[in-house]
Amino acid sequence: MLKRWIRISTFAALVSVSASFAAPDVAAQDSPVLDRIVETSTLRVGMSGNQPPFNMKGRDGELMGLEVDLANALAAAMKVKLQLVQKPFADLLPALEAGEVDMVLSGMTITAARSRSVSFVGPYVVSGKSILTKSSTLAAAEEAGDLNESDIRLVTLRNSTSETFVRTFLPEAQLTTVASYDEAIEMLRADQTGAMVADMPICLLTVLRYPNEDFATLDQPLTLEPIGIAVPTSDPQLLNLVRNYITALEGMGILEALRQVWFEDGAWVAALP
Repeated sequence: MLKRWIRISTFAALVSVSASFAAPDVAAQDSPVLDRIVETSTLRVGMSGNQPPFNMKGRDGELMGLEVDLANALAAAMKVKLQLVQKPFADLLPALEAGEVDMVLSGMTITAARSRSVSFVGPYVVSGKSILTKSSTLAAAEEAGDLNESDIRLVTLRNSTSETFVRTFLPEAQLTTVASYDEAIEMLRADQTGAMVADMPICLLTVLRYPNEDFATLDQPLTLEPIGIAVPTSDPQLLNLVRNYITALEGMGILEALRQVWFEDGAWVAALP
């Protein structure tokens, strides 16, 4: 179900409507992953669990975020249980290809390289690269070239498009990669790096989450990137079904409601550890 930040009555109506799009004879289609979902009555969704506001753990230890709510809406539409599978970001696509999860929702940018091995549905969010820093000089950067200096230390999430962005457009900068955003933020807090390169929503959230750290971020993103759901290439029926659900959720205003809750209303930050 959607988190408590959305009115319960509104959520009930949204799930009721989205569930009505589920196909009653979906198990009859020749679709290995979709057949397994229906036969086990379980949708396994992979996510890192440390990419706020897309997905993260609250003070109660439970996963929360836009993608958790979206995964719940998809499971409700399919009339199956939801199983969230938490893995490091770099392990998510290998897990999808190995059949350990049915889809990945984890702030994942749709790229040509990734599309060679998996299919994408979306985007459900358009994001962009930004930086989180304590440096007023770096925070004033207007283009990538402003960060491409040999004395600038940067940190990114390993195997992310942020890492690719730095290696491609900022080759002179000193780059460290880490397994989670929490590690990157701790490096920044300890002055072990000059800036974290990440999706803009994550940078904005961190500024809100740590008001006493003097963190700053850019006014405008350095890039624009579509965020989508990764599904196996071997199952076009699942791809088609999820695409139809996302189209319906967008058309009914559900995705916009989720974006408002998780990107514009910071009330949920109080539930973080």
